[in-house]
Amino acid sequence: MRITTVIGNRPQFVKAAAVSSRLREVGEETTIHTGQHYDDELSGIFFAELGIPLPDRELGVGSGTSSDQTARMLAALEPELVAARPDLVLVYGDTNSTLAGALAGAQASVPVAHVEAGMRSFDRSMPEELNRVLTDHASALLLCSTPTAVNNLERESAAGEVHLVGDVMADVALTFAPLAEDRSRALVEHGVEEGEYLLVTAHRAGNVDDRRRLERLVALLESLPLPAVFPVHPRTRARLEAAPELADRLAGAPGVRLTRPLGYLDFLKLLSSSRALLTDSGGAQKEAYLVGVPCVTLRDRTEWVETIDAGWNQLVDLDPEATRGALDRPPPAGDRPELYGGGRAGERVRDLLASYTARR
Repeated sequence: MRITTVIGNRPQFVKAAAVSSRLREVGEETTIHTGQHYDDELSGIFFAELGIPLPDRELGVGSGTSSDQTARMLAALEPELVAARPDLVLVYGDTNSTLAGALAGAQASVPVAHVEAGMRSFDRSMPEELNRVLTDHASALLLCSTPTAVNNLERESAAGEVHLVGDVMADVALTFAPLAEDRSRALVEHGVEEGEYLLVTAHRAGNVDDRRRLERLVALLESLPLPAVFPVHPRTRARLEAAPELADRLAGAPGVRLTRPLGYLDFLKLLSSSRALLTDSGGAQKEAYLVGVPCVTLRDRTEWVETIDAGWNQLVDLDPEATRGALDRPPPAGDRPELYGGGRAGERVRDLLASYTARR
């Protein structure tokens, strides 16, 4: 079995940590890093911390508009697939790297496997939603995190084989949470006490690329009732630098501690010790659920609806009053339902890829 895996951003590096080592137990894997996240804060540190095999090829595509970035990835991936001659192309998630990998594989008549297939926010204005839908309908093997995702694909009559495997990010979070607890000094470094602060992440185009939305985000952070640690994503940092008055307001906001992006262990430690997470990230919503921390999602919808149904996540968009109300609500009593595969999703992905390629 020869697999070519296409990755390009932080969440995909985390997902690869759950799958790559298992794939290499039963076959050959070539990893291509598109360069979508090229900053070492969002790339190199994750390979080092999570023990992910270093990429065999780095395309160095870098930043750009979605169309430009995807086009350059496609052009760079085509000769790579011709040279590698894989039995299958593996992609993760919903980024431009995901779509480029899927299209390159399909156009080369190589079957594509999509991990995290079937997720839907039903908001086509989100670039991620277009990437998800197009990738799913170009893929031969659709590997789903949740029953909701399976139902979405059945409703769309997706042509590929659909399998429920659980969530590979859950594998990594459950494995590395004890290590983060033991090794990370993040609370001391950021001057916060366990349970007495909020963790914030914000980088979605819909929140930071629009100047009015970015101003609403800054106003929300200014109004928070607790200290907040805010690792600023490079995309968000660039938008703030282009609006210096908003950057100055945020820098002067009482209690908001701005920091560079975090490594995975420091992020897990700060997350698991926080009062709550405020985020527009899909992956972080899941990670909060897995470590038992309430999540306040800075969007008006989410693809991870089961975290809402379980009572651990609330949608507030960028409404300060709704945010404070969500923070005042106590977390649900009792045990959290097992939603994401119990830490064995990576094994299921490995077995399904091996079975699929053996049948071809």
